[in-house]
Amino acid sequence: MRTGVHANTAFGLAFALDYARATKHAALEQLIVERATTYYGDDADYPAAWEPSGEDFLSPALVEADLMRRVLSPVKLATWLRAFFRTGLPASLAKPAIVSDRGDPKLAHLDGLNLSRAWCLRAIASALPASDPLRASLASAAAIHTREGLAHVATGDYAGEHWLASFAIYLLGTPAPR
Repeated sequence: MRTGVHANTAFGLAFALDYARATKHAALEQLIVERATTYYGDDADYPAAWEPSGEDFLSPALVEADLMRRVLSPVKLATWLRAFFRTGLPASLAKPAIVSDRGDPKLAHLDGLNLSRAWCLRAIASALPASDPLRASLASAAAIHTREGLAHVATGDYAGEHWLASFAIYLLGTPAPR
């Protein structure tokens, strides 16, 4: 499921893989790595112009790329990203989403999208070889999304405030690329 909400398969696999590795559950880790490479290993030319929808709190592209960061070596990840994005980081993923009404529960998701994009961009950039040309654009976009996302965690409106802090904590636990 390549969606920008709860049912995103790559999002679930990424967290399950983190769990498997943290608990040293080798069979689960092996299964998730196999499924990730089967589902996404041949993906290319991602249609990033389709993002975001009006209610995404995840970027299907960046969540997928972040999962592949977990299962591929840095060199293989760089090769995979070149095929996946074709021409570098797409503009639709580099610019933060704009929330027109933070009181609307669906539109407030876009603040979460900025936070989740930031942690994905940070993690992917950090995993690439230092000489990779995509690394700088990912790191720059991560910084922009981080500023925009964190600026709207505590807006005073329940629509976002009841869950955005969990995304902010996850972002702040993801080291920025150096």
